[in-house]
Amino acid sequence: MKINIYGSTGVIGKKTLSLIDKNFPDLNVGLLCAKSNIKLLTKQIQKYQPKYAFLYDHEKITNLNYKIGKTKLLNLNELKSFLLSSQSNLSLLAISGYKSLYFLENIIKNTDNLGIVSKEAIVSGGHIFKKKNYFNKTNIFPIDSEHFSLFELFNKINTKTKTKKIILTASGGPFYKKKFNLLRNIKFEQAIRHPKWKMGYKNSIDSATLVNKCLELIEAHYLFDIPFNKMDILIHPEALVHSIVEFDNYITQFNLFQNDMSIPILNFLCKSKSKYKFNDNNYSIKRYSNLNFNEVKNDIFPIYKFFNKINKKKPENLIKFNIGNEFAVNLYKYNKIKYTDIYRIIKKVTSLNLYSSLNTIKDVIQYHEEVEKKLYNFKI
Repeated sequence: MKINIYGSTGVIGKKTLSLIDKNFPDLNVGLLCAKSNIKLLTKQIQKYQPKYAFLYDHEKITNLNYKIGKTKLLNLNELKSFLLSSQSNLSLLAISGYKSLYFLENIIKNTDNLGIVSKEAIVSGGHIFKKKNYFNKTNIFPIDSEHFSLFELFNKINTKTKTKKIILTASGGPFYKKKFNLLRNIKFEQAIRHPKWKMGYKNSIDSATLVNKCLELIEAHYLFDIPFNKMDILIHPEALVHSIVEFDNYITQFNLFQNDMSIPILNFLCKSKSKYKFNDNNYSIKRYSNLNFNEVKNDIFPIYKFFNKINKKKPENLIKFNIGNEFAVNLYKYNKIKYTDIYRIIKKVTSLNLYSSLNTIKDVIQYHEEVEKKLYNFKI
């Protein structure tokens, strides 16, 4: 059995490779893809000896050539050809940002089981994948804890029992008790210190602002065909209950597990049909006796009120929301704006009057590029 990993040098990619080392000796790595971390990718190639590798940052490719050994380094066109002409058992898509859309269609055609962590790709292209039934062309396995918990539940419950409400929980990040208007001078290093999860900087910032959860609502809408008016968010600081499902028979189910991304990744890797025994001697329900749930307050997370007002029937609004956030987070990372400006810029970008038919993934990518061009002259 082979696995292809897109985003091998990121947090999820590294954790996946570590779990393969410890628990799945028969699972071979066929392809490693990274954005720009040439040093780590080189080490991964030397250790796992995949048949193929890909580095998105073309300027660094020549620096990698002499280190790849028997591994063939693919350019973008060769990667696309490889995906169309081969078939993999497992693929993990852990590329942050919408640029994973460049590969997603071909990855779906290439693999039997797709573990997906790239919520931005689903947010921007989900309406197309849903319309063209792409989600049924491979086994989609959500890795994000909230969607993983729903995925596991929906695979087990009686489908005749209708859901009344889906609630995604949010830890609230590092500032969930502080009013938003007092956070203007929060530094980047403070905002990425998530109290429960170890994530990349983008997800950590998105968690602090609650944008992450807004994007996850869009993702849940597309992945599970859940209407937006049946979904909500609760702040749950312990980050142990990942979703709550209210059924129309008055039963409510809490989906609880440790705040450790190893759990959904391990469950996905078990699709390789390798033998793995889940055995945690430290597990005890007594450890989870103190759980808190609070409504989202507008003066702490104003982005949620704005998100609820967006016309979500128009995919371009969701895409602009996504783009505005990526743009703002990057500005904040490089100290060009204040923390509270992220919210203001998202609102401004979402309100841009720019229409497109958005009938294909190519349309979506072009729309992203058009909006980004407008942002070059954007008055911050």
